[in-house]
Amino acid sequence: MPIQLDHLMVPARDKLAAARLLAELLGVPWSETGVGPFAPVFVNDGFTIDFDEWPEPIPRIHYCFRVSDAEFSAILARIQAAGIPYRSAVHGPVDGQVDTAHGGRIVYWNEPDGHQWEMLTVSYARATAG
Repeated sequence: MPIQLDHLMVPARDKLAAARLLAELLGVPWSETGVGPFAPVFVNDGFTIDFDEWPEPIPRIHYCFRVSDAEFSAILARIQAAGIPYRSAVHGPVDGQVDTAHGGRIVYWNEPDGHQWEMLTVSYARATAG
């Protein structure tokens, strides 16, 4: 069996609010309860994000999702409808733009705990591997 990422933990001030927001943006299910103290977001059949409440300071972490063009459009529409500021560059200003310079579409946004989320349609990281 190839190695697969099964789940990861995301620290949050309010695990329920953070899990709900990400699940709503991605259009996937979530639960207020999971194994242990976690609020899980079921990204797909093989991957779960477990939100856990941590005391301050919350470390800021970067997370990236590779999605289809149709999923990208749907998720971006939900980001826009929620009024969440987004940008086209990882460390750039909030410009409400989508980066298309890497052969696909890329967008970044931050959530209330400061984590940086990225969504892309073509993996630029995979282009250099191998």
